[in-house]
Amino acid sequence: MAKRSLFTDLPFEIGPGFRISVKGYNILQKQAAARSHFVYTGGEVAQIALAETTKARDDTEEKVEAAEIKKAYKFGGDAVVFTADEQKKLKDFGSPILRIIGFKPQDMLPMWASVKKSTFIYPSESDYVGSIRVFAALWQKLLDDKKMGLAWYIPRTNSKPALVAILPSEEKVDDQGGQISPQGLWLYQLPYADDIRQPADVPKPIRAPDSLVDDMRVVVQQLQLPKATYDPSRYPNPSLQWHYRILQAMALGDEVPENPIDKTVGKHKQIHKRAGEYINKWGLTLDEQSRALAGDRKSSLKRELKAEDDEIPKKKPKVKADSQKLEDTSDGDVKKAVEAGTITKRTMPELKAWCIMKGLSANGKKADLLERIEQWCEEN
Repeated sequence: MAKRSLFTDLPFEIGPGFRISVKGYNILQKQAAARSHFVYTGGEVAQIALAETTKARDDTEEKVEAAEIKKAYKFGGDAVVFTADEQKKLKDFGSPILRIIGFKPQDMLPMWASVKKSTFIYPSESDYVGSIRVFAALWQKLLDDKKMGLAWYIPRTNSKPALVAILPSEEKVDDQGGQISPQGLWLYQLPYADDIRQPADVPKPIRAPDSLVDDMRVVVQQLQLPKATYDPSRYPNPSLQWHYRILQAMALGDEVPENPIDKTVGKHKQIHKRAGEYINKWGLTLDEQSRALAGDRKSSLKRELKAEDDEIPKKKPKVKADSQKLEDTSDGDVKKAVEAGTITKRTMPELKAWCIMKGLSANGKKADLLERIEQWCEEN
């Protein structure tokens, strides 16, 4: 999209009484369909719809004038009414400014601290002469010392204040000399303490063995993009292109196309040609490791149950064949249960556990799991 300035001539306070002016830009912006009107397509010809909004009471549906509307906040069960001027004062945190409050090493910024997309700032000589020289000196110092600035940031009037990290960047160009990313400073918005939440008890993830990681590394190497660089301009937004095609068809009176052109869909034939053999090898390794993992879990579960039984002696009831867990049943008994139709009486957890133990997919409904088990019995 065309790069429009987010703000112009924003005061940048580096120290007490020491200011320069900067401009801000959204270098990365999601392109969306610009809808200025609603179009009614129910008739023979598409027409622009005129929207009209009216506020009415819930009980009597009587029209409410703008002068009758009051804004309030619920506090302690009561509605506290504020005037328009009082609301403006509540939202006023001062004039727009970017004020440095300290410096920290860049390695102290965690990857998860990203809240919004970064804003690129560049010096402006409109309000303060010499802003470019001061800005360049600050950028070079942060770049050489691998430091970042911490700043108080209010981009526009009535905007919510934010804490940002000021990060330097070097210019990157492609082989033809075209600029990929500019040199300058970026405002990286940081989260407040209320934005950070501790996750609930998450089970420890299963780490893949080295053999599985090595096989996947080969697959990824075969599927890398040209020069290992993602160029967004080569992959237009499919929903946006579909929107434009519909508008074109409506304007010219043509038939509406059935399928959109989506360049983000993978080239499956080329993927199979380049990495199909390695993907199959990775799948066999995954199957072996899944079976081994299922066996280890089964053995550890048995050891835990045996330890509990040793600590608390109790009378063991007689276990019938049908009451045994499916994962403890032999393959022959499972095949007999499939032939007799008694496999349908098993619960979903039992069917899922058995599928995982055999390296089958455990996703889907009960009918899907039964179908996979029947197919396994026919193949084995």
